[in-house]
Amino acid sequence: MTDLSATREFIQSLPKTETHLHVEGALPWELLEKKDPAKYSDQPAFRGEGFRYDSFEQFESILIDHALDWFDSPDSYHEAAKLIFSKQVEQNVKYVETSFHAGMMEFLKIPGEEILKAILSAVPSQLEARVFLGISRNAYTPYLGPLLEEAIEKWDSLAGIDLHGLESLPMEAWTQPFWKRASACGKTLKAHAGEFGPAANVEQAVVELGVRRIQHGVRSSESEKTMKLLLDEGVTLDLCPISNYKLRVVDEFEDHPIGGFVKRGIRCTVSTDDPLSFNNSLNQEYEVLVDKMGFSTREIGRLAWNGFEVADLDADRAASFQSQIDELVDEACPADE
Repeated sequence: MTDLSATREFIQSLPKTETHLHVEGALPWELLEKKDPAKYSDQPAFRGEGFRYDSFEQFESILIDHALDWFDSPDSYHEAAKLIFSKQVEQNVKYVETSFHAGMMEFLKIPGEEILKAILSAVPSQLEARVFLGISRNAYTPYLGPLLEEAIEKWDSLAGIDLHGLESLPMEAWTQPFWKRASACGKTLKAHAGEFGPAANVEQAVVELGVRRIQHGVRSSESEKTMKLLLDEGVTLDLCPISNYKLRVVDEFEDHPIGGFVKRGIRCTVSTDDPLSFNNSLNQEYEVLVDKMGFSTREIGRLAWNGFEVADLDADRAASFQSQIDELVDEACPADE
């Protein structure tokens, strides 16, 4: 598929999932414009097409500064989530996994369960959504620790937990038993690893935390041992190519290892990560795979298919979306592709 308009039409037609999305990092720019037109009337440089961040710290600082200009109450989370989800529906997304940052409970002094309920109350009927609690590697403080324990034990609507933050920080002693308790409470386990940190961080998340959903995991490609572990344990990499490029995790799009992961049989999905910071959409993520990395129609169809394989959906509903993808791929592909 070489025609750009045909590519875009096909990508739009695919039922899709978004399985790596931060609520604060997905804050729609138009809400900031609405709240403070004088301050946000012009698009900033960091949302420009050619912009790339100098460091993770620069990216995080800009994101937090903007997020704190909007998020100040459960209602602000509801309004942002409502628009975030509507943008997903417009792109034919059927299922979303998103996280909110546990630290906001301390920054804003808002009960986390109220944030959770506010996000879930914004989900439209056309979409299924699951909400995770993003927990920084050094988050188990005297203030947040008890709140984190309450979250995994008492927040029935919380889908799971996700390890966030600087990978240069060591995994603290509380993390492994906490992830084990969360699993015992029926929560899905995720971890950010192998983005800026080494492949060993991915192994640690899989072996020590019991995670089978790695957010990013790009640097797994640097270790044959890690690649084999991902395959043997059926681990899914929820990848975000535009984020990886703009944060200089990879030098060029063509250097991204997603193609190698796919060829090895490692399950991958595609998501946007932080659209506030990267000014990206899910459809654009798929377009980059075709335009910059040479993915075929069948390959991008398979990535969309994978999202429903890991989605927390009724098996028949997930299979129905996968059948739709198979039919669209067969229609779009020549017999020899």
